[in-house]
Amino acid sequence: MALLAIGIFGAGWMMKAGIDNFSSRDRVVTTRGLCEKEVPANKVTWPIVTKELGNDLPAIYQKIESSNAAILAFLKNNGIAESEISVNPPQVFDQAAERYGNQNVTYRYSVTNVVVVTSEKVEKVRELIKRQTDLMKQGVAIVAGDYNYTTRYDYTDLNAIKPEMVAEATANAREAADKFASDSHSDLGKIKTASQGQFSIEDRDQYTPYIKTVRVVTSITYYLKD
Repeated sequence: MALLAIGIFGAGWMMKAGIDNFSSRDRVVTTRGLCEKEVPANKVTWPIVTKELGNDLPAIYQKIESSNAAILAFLKNNGIAESEISVNPPQVFDQAAERYGNQNVTYRYSVTNVVVVTSEKVEKVRELIKRQTDLMKQGVAIVAGDYNYTTRYDYTDLNAIKPEMVAEATANAREAADKFASDSHSDLGKIKTASQGQFSIEDRDQYTPYIKTVRVVTSITYYLKD
């Protein structure tokens, strides 16, 4: 009987310890840590657009050739390598071929020509964008405001800053969890679960697309203990 009593007591004690431990493990706090960082874009794609109107395709072609020669010279003379320049095939719009188009048009052909600069020399390209008037002085009319051909700035070196940003976001989550534990008269325990949100890269604002805001949020659940 004594052995039976001891066994029952031991089983009861173990059950209580298990219940206490289970209850303790149910006490958790989930916090999020944010990290934001501003970085300069390290890649730019600049489409230089010209348009020609006319009724004589060979004459239009000659104008395009002349414009392209001036554009290429302008770029190369200002530090843009040939490998960073691509010349797209001209896009020809024949208004006479349009079934429902206005047949009484002044010019039959509208030709769009695009020279694209893709470079890591962001500041150099930005400088040249401001100097497009140099091309206008040579008779090259650059088309501005075409939403089909906008200058794009990108940041491509995310892997270089990922570890630092994740560490900072995790530290911020830990700080918030510590504050919650202190306010609830508890101690912070081990991590139960942790998840890293996706990184996002956006323009800082509409006026400075060449400056990017990189953002990541981590979500961490900690155990609380008395």
